[in-house]
Amino acid sequence: SILALKRRSGLTLLTFRPEGSPSHGPIRAFVVPHSHMDVGWVYTVQESMHAYAANVYSSVTEELSRDARRRFIAVEQEFFRLWWETAATDTHQRQVRQLVKEGRLEFVLGGQVMHDEAVTDLDDQILQLTEGHGFLYETFGVRPRFSWHVDPFGASATTPVLFALAGFHAHLISRVDYDLKDSLQRDKAGLQFVWRGSPSLRDQQQEIFTHVMDQFSYCSPSHLAFSNSSGFYWNGVVVFPDPPADGVYPNMSLPVTEATVQAYAQTMVDNIKLRGAWFRTDHVLWPWGCDKQFYNASVQFSNMDPLMDYINHHSQELGVTVQYATLREYFHAVHQSGLSWDVRGNEDFLPYSTEPNQAWTGFYASRNVLKGLARGASSLLRAAEALFVRYRVSLPDGPVANDWALARLRALRWAVSEVQHHDGITGTEAPRVEQMYQQHLHQAARGVEEVVAALLPLPHRGPGPHVIVYNPLAWNITTVVNVTVTFPMATVFDDEGRPVAAQIQRSAQPALTYDLFVVVTLGGLQHRKYLLRLSRTPCGPGSSCGATYAPAGVRFEARGPGPAQETGRRLLPVLNDCHTLMFDQDTNLLHSITDRLGNRTVLVSQEFWEYRANGDVGAGPISDNYVFTAVAPAVRAHRAVRMEILPGRVVTEVRQTFYRWGSLVDAAFSITTRVPASFGGGPPCGVLEQRYSLGPLELNTEVVLRTATALRTNRTLVTDGNGYQMMRREHRDFPNNTVARNFYPMVRAAYIEDDRSRLVLLSERAHGVSSQASGQLEVMLHRRLWNNLPWNRDYNLTLNDSSLVQPVLWLALSSLAASPRLHQRGAVELQNRPLVVASGGGVPVRPVVLPPNLHLLSLSIPGWNYSSQHACHLLHLDSGRSDKAWSLALLLYEVLLGVGEVRAVEERSLTGTWDVQELDRWTWNTHPGSADEGPCGPPLEGFNVTIAPKEIRTFFVHFRTSGL
Repeated sequence: SILALKRRSGLTLLTFRPEGSPSHGPIRAFVVPHSHMDVGWVYTVQESMHAYAANVYSSVTEELSRDARRRFIAVEQEFFRLWWETAATDTHQRQVRQLVKEGRLEFVLGGQVMHDEAVTDLDDQILQLTEGHGFLYETFGVRPRFSWHVDPFGASATTPVLFALAGFHAHLISRVDYDLKDSLQRDKAGLQFVWRGSPSLRDQQQEIFTHVMDQFSYCSPSHLAFSNSSGFYWNGVVVFPDPPADGVYPNMSLPVTEATVQAYAQTMVDNIKLRGAWFRTDHVLWPWGCDKQFYNASVQFSNMDPLMDYINHHSQELGVTVQYATLREYFHAVHQSGLSWDVRGNEDFLPYSTEPNQAWTGFYASRNVLKGLARGASSLLRAAEALFVRYRVSLPDGPVANDWALARLRALRWAVSEVQHHDGITGTEAPRVEQMYQQHLHQAARGVEEVVAALLPLPHRGPGPHVIVYNPLAWNITTVVNVTVTFPMATVFDDEGRPVAAQIQRSAQPALTYDLFVVVTLGGLQHRKYLLRLSRTPCGPGSSCGATYAPAGVRFEARGPGPAQETGRRLLPVLNDCHTLMFDQDTNLLHSITDRLGNRTVLVSQEFWEYRANGDVGAGPISDNYVFTAVAPAVRAHRAVRMEILPGRVVTEVRQTFYRWGSLVDAAFSITTRVPASFGGGPPCGVLEQRYSLGPLELNTEVVLRTATALRTNRTLVTDGNGYQMMRREHRDFPNNTVARNFYPMVRAAYIEDDRSRLVLLSERAHGVSSQASGQLEVMLHRRLWNNLPWNRDYNLTLNDSSLVQPVLWLALSSLAASPRLHQRGAVELQNRPLVVASGGGVPVRPVVLPPNLHLLSLSIPGWNYSSQHACHLLHLDSGRSDKAWSLALLLYEVLLGVGEVRAVEERSLTGTWDVQELDRWTWNTHPGSADEGPCGPPLEGFNVTIAPKEIRTFFVHFRTSGL
């Protein structure tokens, strides 16, 4: 029902009527028709297409073509692309092209989905936006200029920066804290401002006018005083799985007739005036639509048309005029007002709460497996994209067909883009929708793995199996890779036949496999072949066989947590050149870490704690997919710990197994800490890898890894914003729910620090993170919940997640001076670990190496069929011609003689659809004293590019070969 959708939207309807009124004469209301269509959530994409989504675009296209006054905005591209390619008739397609030309059907946002802003990574946000924009530009020659980010659960400061770089004029959001929205509305000037999301970029580069929707959010009023039906939704509520055969849907509103028009008009006008009092201009944005609306646009418009006519006919007495509008028409009117606006810096709107006991911080950790799968697929995609570019430049006439490879790369682009939806990677979807995301990711990843295997062809007969290790970064690296084998012994040789340092040991997980750790040295975007000689005869424990070492493990009896005064007496060191870790033999827990380079020892302990969730709505606040509510302090989640240490020459591994019960049956959790040795030229010993295993959890528990230190931090932590920039988070006290409202998303990194040292955690998937006590970091790793809230039960959103999760964190303790390079580069390296491919060969290529402070975000061949010359592209669209697919390398940051001989370089907007010299964004007046000119690189001169901190620059690069 509409009411259920409202609960899901988290709207808190306040009862006050704000003081003041619009500053001038009659209010001009811009009625913006739209349909909010979730790419997932409680129904799969296929189910939604069948039940309503295809009908939205068919019926809207037909109805807009019947009346020139009508408008509609289309937002996410996944449903539109599916409709366009599988359901739209030739007539529909001709009508859409005409409507787009006339500006009556406007594409806003234009990404593949409306991505989440809290737990998504910068790379994936750019990818999904690029996918949607490329389709729109290729198909219609249009480039979105306005955002419509109305449903993500909180707003990040990264998003406005990216939208500005993509060429947007204005940004629209909705979900901010209920109490903050209250104050912004009372302030009247607070809901609209110019946002400068990065302190590093200059103003004109990144600033964007931002509109925060009022308390009614993106929906028109759902309550009518004169009817029990659902407001201005004359087509009623959508039905699954099949549309009703008679076209009669539940809860269809009363038609607009002579008997009802006055009551409808008064309701609409009152709501417009209420909203108008919260804004500075006489222009009111009145969204008409909500979730899953306009599947019967005929009944919608046939009722709204006479209602709007009635209001305009009585505009003098009602004080309001109304018109159908797109976002361009609304924002253009606001821009033309000439007002000066307040400036908001790089503060974000996270976390987000809808009421005192509903902090939407639970989804930071919901469905950990999906979060890890999505990020892993994204990493595979970026590695394969760059590998394919290098292959095409080196072998333009090679045997791997361009179309075959691009089709598989595009499938994974689609799947990775799809899961960025704000009810996808967030873990807030129903189980069968999660299965859909996983299926799409797995299937597309298998296709890309086939591409990688084809790009690295099988070698000639050799003396044993080979692996290819590919470095997807444009930096030289020396690191350790882990190859799982089923033999107890292996020696490793490089492509010149030289022995390679390695270590073999039984795997930590209970399986008949072995971990083979191999030290590899690779140039940027380079791959190397390694020969494995496997043997069923193990090497003696604690001895070497050739260059391979087999460590002898030392096991320690299970211990329980003891009194503080009885710990720290029997300490066991594990060390490398950067760290000394002390483990307490009385507890089998970490006791301290010494930063050997900074010469400081800090007490550090790590344990699993859990929050016990309430599942009975009659007994108090609950936790669910979205919401985390700490009804009581966390408790220790284990009673005993076993430990095993395997001292190695490549890595030393510490395995801790945590038991919930003293019987030591069925381990609840584990931590495997890998302390790397140091080698000449690397790998860097400054980060410690930790692998965790959790699950299945007990029902209604939310498990955190608590890292407690002696650092004096005053409960302040720093977290990354989508992997783009770091955000300082000072602990705040609230009358209710203080614990939950102090959790923040950690996409790549979080740290705490005092005046000398910094403790950093790096992550390969998103988690929730908090500092509940000075010197403490809590990372929420897993959640399993059930509650009896009917709404949650009806949509299967109770999060009864019984999966086993195995996330990875990198841990580092360093001085403040050494930490920035360590955690910034480390976060990128963790996200882009070397790709290990079994039994490959490959063509030798030159390394591509960028300076250590410059990162190659992506290197790919988009394959879109459009000319980079806008005028030419429009001519080709008008004539029905299509260019041959431009084989252009789309990348973020400069490239690179190591790829090939560069013929020409064009600098483009973030998503590639604009020549930056033609990108003209609206400028907005700001109050005096608000300018803050940050650094900025000069324009492209020849092939020389200067890039300032936090700049993201995009280029089309043409290589001098017959293939590109």
